[in-house]
Amino acid sequence: MRLVIARCSVDYAGRLNAHLPTATRLLVHKGDGSLLIHSDGGSYKPLNWMSPPCTLTVEPPAEAGEDEEQIVEQWRVTHAKSGDSLVVRIYEVLHDSSHELGVDPGLVKDGVEADLQRLLAEQVGVIGDGLTLVRREFPTAIGPVDLLLRDPAGGTIAVEVKRRGDIDGVEQLTRYLELLGRDPHLAPVTGVFAAQEIKPQARVLAADRGIRCVTLDYDEMKGIDSGAPRLF
Repeated sequence: MRLVIARCSVDYAGRLNAHLPTATRLLVHKGDGSLLIHSDGGSYKPLNWMSPPCTLTVEPPAEAGEDEEQIVEQWRVTHAKSGDSLVVRIYEVLHDSSHELGVDPGLVKDGVEADLQRLLAEQVGVIGDGLTLVRREFPTAIGPVDLLLRDPAGGTIAVEVKRRGDIDGVEQLTRYLELLGRDPHLAPVTGVFAAQEIKPQARVLAADRGIRCVTLDYDEMKGIDSGAPRLF
């Protein structure tokens, strides 16, 4: 992972166009090729980013005009599939370091999230009619998929289960879908993002990626699982 603190401006061109004027920011270039641009605020969410698969190239900066500040380095990050590009114009580098983080063991689910996954595996009808469970924690090269299901037509459904669904969870499922879709024994593969609560931004991103969202009622699922009599 490379961490760069720099005075820079950023332009995103593609399905959406966005501009960040010159300011001091943190640029995070990860080993998977992704680039995240952070300010000193806003919690964990980056101001802009490019998700993998993408490549970063360093371009020769244009000569500055009389009233313009000279660019010392220019990065272009291009998405391999969509062609979207993120151009970072760096005017001053304040810090530049690289770190080898090694293989991450992945997120350890808390009790509620683990229970949601187990209950959903027993009640796949919550996702849709006629579905069958292939496996929980289906292994991939980048981590296990929570649930892998089959639909009546023979298609594969990858399900990511969260307690609270946000953009990071959608991005995680997107990476799984890209990888699983390369396997001819599994393709075609569709995605379902299932959570007790799904943030509006995550729903918008999921719809853009062709991922269906399902809101889970934990108490109701526990009631069905326990077999306890219910009046209503």
